[in-house]
Amino acid sequence: MTIHQYALSKVSCAGCVRSIEKALNASDNVSDFAINFADRTATIESGLPTAEVEQLIIDAGYGAALIESEEDLAARDQKNQQDLKQTFTHAWVAIGLGAFLMVQMLAGLMPPVESSEGLVNGIITGLLSAMVMFHSGGHIFRGALNSAKRFDFNMDTLIAMGTGVAWLYSALLLILIQLIPESIPYEARHLYFEASVMIIGFILLGQALEAKGRNQTADALRHLMNLQPKTALKVVDGEVKEVSIQLLIPGDLVRVLPGQTIPVDGQVVEGSSYVDESMLTGESVPVQRQLDDQVTGGTLNGEGVLLIRVTEVGQKTRLAQILSSVRDAQNSKPALGKLADKIASVFVPVVILIALLVFTIWWFIGPEPTWSFATLASMTVLIVACPCALGLATPMAVMVGIGRAAKIGILIREGDALQRSQDLTCVVMDKTGTLTEGKPSLIHQKATPEHAAIAKALASHSEHPLSKALVNSLEGLACEVDQFRSISGSGVEANIDGETYRLGSGQWMNTYDIDSSGFDSFAQEWSGQGASLVWLFSSNQVLALFALNDPLREDSQSAVERFKSMGLRMVLLSGDHQVAAEAIAKQAGISEVIAGVQPEQKLQTIANLQAEGEVVAMVGDGINDAPALAQADVGYAMGGGTDVALASSDVALMKNSLHAVADAIQLSRLTVNNIKQNLFGAFFYNVAAIPLAAGILYPMFGLLLNPMIAGAAMALSSVTVVANARRLNKIRLSN
Repeated sequence: MTIHQYALSKVSCAGCVRSIEKALNASDNVSDFAINFADRTATIESGLPTAEVEQLIIDAGYGAALIESEEDLAARDQKNQQDLKQTFTHAWVAIGLGAFLMVQMLAGLMPPVESSEGLVNGIITGLLSAMVMFHSGGHIFRGALNSAKRFDFNMDTLIAMGTGVAWLYSALLLILIQLIPESIPYEARHLYFEASVMIIGFILLGQALEAKGRNQTADALRHLMNLQPKTALKVVDGEVKEVSIQLLIPGDLVRVLPGQTIPVDGQVVEGSSYVDESMLTGESVPVQRQLDDQVTGGTLNGEGVLLIRVTEVGQKTRLAQILSSVRDAQNSKPALGKLADKIASVFVPVVILIALLVFTIWWFIGPEPTWSFATLASMTVLIVACPCALGLATPMAVMVGIGRAAKIGILIREGDALQRSQDLTCVVMDKTGTLTEGKPSLIHQKATPEHAAIAKALASHSEHPLSKALVNSLEGLACEVDQFRSISGSGVEANIDGETYRLGSGQWMNTYDIDSSGFDSFAQEWSGQGASLVWLFSSNQVLALFALNDPLREDSQSAVERFKSMGLRMVLLSGDHQVAAEAIAKQAGISEVIAGVQPEQKLQTIANLQAEGEVVAMVGDGINDAPALAQADVGYAMGGGTDVALASSDVALMKNSLHAVADAIQLSRLTVNNIKQNLFGAFFYNVAAIPLAAGILYPMFGLLLNPMIAGAAMALSSVTVVANARRLNKIRLSN
């Protein structure tokens, strides 16, 4: 099975999406898929060749083209722009003719229909309107015909039936009024040729405005795509040559001049510079990058010259993975949107039945001429009731919300994380690297030079922040270690000269029942200062004790206050000892502390909180946080965290700030509220519009909804949903 993304065409409403879903579900070789109605793409996991997958969609009556590269996306965007321009042109042609005919009618320039001049004028008007209807809206009628063949109705069905009935009614009236003029009442002598073309025009204009809005919502992705340059300055044997980045491979050397964009992911091997990483983190302040530091493709070099060794290219670069993550998330859909999809899937057949019912009622109990009123009311129902707004309500908001998040360094991995974030009641966070800087330093030690060297040797094989701090701070030459083993959440152990040594937490040491009385007074004093303690011990005795201080992040206290203002319960969950954890928690303003826990105990703590009825967010950055991140209702992985933590999270943060978590929660809440607004607006529109179109006001006020107004209202409903979703780009996040 392989996963590919396809650009869809001829998809105009949620009914079209439903048709494609049915075609894909009918294939045994398609295992999974996600269709994004907002940007007209489908992500499909299948064992079929891509050409056969495309054919499945084509057989369903729609277009599909494989997206394999950024060039394919650029080509699709270019085609979308061309289609948009054409749609606007077709819309104005139809509206122009309709307006011309309407002005003639309102000005009394049209001769009576029953006269010979009226017949000639009617024939010319009918032919002109038919030509424009099929020129501007031919794809609508073809789509309706294809859907009718499959008994799978969509928006095209409603529009084609509504405008087609209006035109046929007018043509039939034109014939009958010449043959039996006395049988046609004066009130029924109105031709709807101008209404047919105006409705097509309004609908196309609405589709064009909607597409324009949708294209603009893709700016976040388009901006990210354009960050990576096309060429790089490759250095070979001292010679510099400009090459396409597609020719670079890991290990190549690339020179980055001042002001240039770093072309690919790499490691600095020469030079120093400040790099603008705002595209990743949302932070505008450049960060210094020097020897051995990692740099990311797409970030902007400052005033220094850097020589970097390429580490990742193509789809493995961080930028490519971010793009992939954002696309996947935008294709996903929260549970709230799935209900709307179910309703939209049966909406068109229900509307057709309502239109038939309306026709029947007017036919039997309406005023004379009953057939004229029945036709007008049922036609208006078909035109006004379109599921477009309903189908767009969720994907538009998800697309904009996730795109906005990506711009500020927040990668929301799936739509369901948005909805779960709406309901959060409790935020649980790790201490080291989350609440604190994650850059501890050694402040106290009780160790002989020999034991300090042993501790350094053990620590040098570990990636834990405390281990790195020990390696950087302790004196002595590293010893040769054998049979090294890392115990997650506890520490490390290895053999040195036939003796087993362990370096880790006090809780781990206590499991070996070792006497630590000679070190307890130091441990009590240093832990009271909020220091983290690391013990070195052998099989039968404590050998050394180290105290490390990891300072609170500058913005942790203000972020905690922000969480509290959002009504969230705060819990610090740490593997460190109770005293040190409580000291840091007090500085941050957190009163609830659970300390001295192993990774599996962190998971259980999250589960216990969930059992109490809490909807829990977990914030962490280390391997030992991965189980808890996966267990939480929503897991947030800090940007400096491990790959395991990032992979276990629902939301990955590109910057190391708790405010990013608060931003993610706030943006999720705003997005879900936007979805609810869109769904309410779409439902309210249809609940109100269909009875009006059916003529509910006629018995009391003598009012019937004009079909042209119905067409304009239908088009406006979709535009309103797009405009409301786009507001998410402008709402200010408070921090």
